Amino acid sequence: MLNHPDYIRHVLVDKSEQYDKNAAVFKIARPVLRDGLIATPDMELWRRQRRMMAPYFTPRTVSNFARNMTDETTSMLGRWEERSDPAAALDVTDEFGQLALRIVSKSLFNAEVGDAAQAFERAFQLANTVLGDFFSFPFPPLGFPTPSHVRLRRAIDRMDQFVSGFINKRLTQGVEAGEEPDLLSLFLNAVDERDGKGMDLEQLHHEVLNICVGAYETTTNTLAWAFYLLARHPEVERKLHAEVDGVLGERTAPAFEDLPELTYTRMIVDEVLRIYSPAYQLMRRAREDDVIDGYRVPAGTQVLVNSYLLHRHPDFWQDPERFDPERFSAEEIAKRPRHAYVPFGSGPRVCLGKHFALTEICLAMATIARRYRLVSPPGAPEVLPDALITLHPKGGVHLRLERR
Repeated sequence: MLNHPDYIRHVLVDKSEQYDKNAAVFKIARPVLRDGLIATPDMELWRRQRRMMAPYFTPRTVSNFARNMTDETTSMLGRWEERSDPAAALDVTDEFGQLALRIVSKSLFNAEVGDAAQAFERAFQLANTVLGDFFSFPFPPLGFPTPSHVRLRRAIDRMDQFVSGFINKRLTQGVEAGEEPDLLSLFLNAVDERDGKGMDLEQLHHEVLNICVGAYETTTNTLAWAFYLLARHPEVERKLHAEVDGVLGERTAPAFEDLPELTYTRMIVDEVLRIYSPAYQLMRRAREDDVIDGYRVPAGTQVLVNSYLLHRHPDFWQDPERFDPERFSAEEIAKRPRHAYVPFGSGPRVCLGKHFALTEICLAMATIARRYRLVSPPGAPEVLPDALITLHPKGGVHLRLERR
């Protein structure tokens, strides 16, 4: 296990070609993710797919989808207002999960998903639980038909059906005249600059499913943890509301152009990702012998980076368990080694959806904070992290709404 910024830079950046993803955590996730960008061990395939897809995830191209993010968040707030019991605590983890899937579906397929979002969410949660249990005790093999493994197969089938339904519809119906191109249309027409060929349908399916999983997981958990922490730190919440009100003025929702002014909002997001990074562990396998700071790493060694521990390293984070967005002021960031903070990984395989996720989370948070406070019900217990393949709030986050 690596737990120093210099060692993490060595593996993820300086010697990235010498370390691949043919490692335990990705092998366990591969039944869901297959050969998509997140988990494929095939470095040539990864390079080809990354070349084709990266142009559609730059900050400039992500700006085209910002309206989807605020529109879907505003629609969620409208549903909150129509609840039969407004005083009841809301399972915000579930709400944010459906929000994340609605946003990614609108951006990927230009489609409304309705109840399908909840079905996908349930299937993913089941798959994550089964795979997390298997990671803790990898026996019997996943191909052995135990009851939990059969449930896993059915959950994967449901997620596949969610994705293939949209792909098949696009292949048969195309894009309506005057409609803005969505990510699926862009992927269908993308070609590799080196061979002039595009993705086959199986690879396209894998990549679309990877995007759905990645976008769902990051946004759901980060927003749930963010509002949980805000409910427990009213002084931070007040500063958030003051910033959002000052930037938006009379408007009810932010725009992409507001993000440079929402500096404290972004600091909150960064601090939430420090404490509760959804992808809290990543692994690499040494493809050849290496040496890290005098320590011999033989070929085939499994190397683990656990950001839950790294982001609490006392050499780089003072009082690391304390929630303090000021850690991410420009002055404080400049004092730290770059690789003391890696919520999206680093190097050539840094998360492709990083800009999409940060834009989505900041805009959703500002939209919600403009209208509501989310407060802990009296006597609510502390929410603990559940370390499966990714980091979930155990039992979900339940908060009451207070209109501002």
